[in-house]
Amino acid sequence: MLENDMYDSWKSRMELYMLNRQHGKMILELVEHGPLLWPTVEDDGVTRLKKYSELSATEVIQADCDVKATNIILQALPLEIYALVSTHKVAK
Repeated sequence: MLENDMYDSWKSRMELYMLNRQHGKMILELVEHGPLLWPTVEDDGVTRLKKYSELSATEVIQADCDVKATNIILQALPLEIYALVSTHKVAK
């Protein structure tokens, strides 16, 4: 894994990179505080997550920034860690 001084350097570079992107502050907040919690809607007594097309304009920007933040982090990971993440499959 990364040593502390290497991690601090990586972290500061990532923060600067994120802040220089469109909606950079929102991307950085998503990284620090977690991804968008998708809103729910109730249809015929069944609660489900809203579809992307049903999100408000602000929620769409948040969802897009969440994807951008994930991609930025994955691109900047050291190769040995990225290999672990990219081959991980989630069982349903």
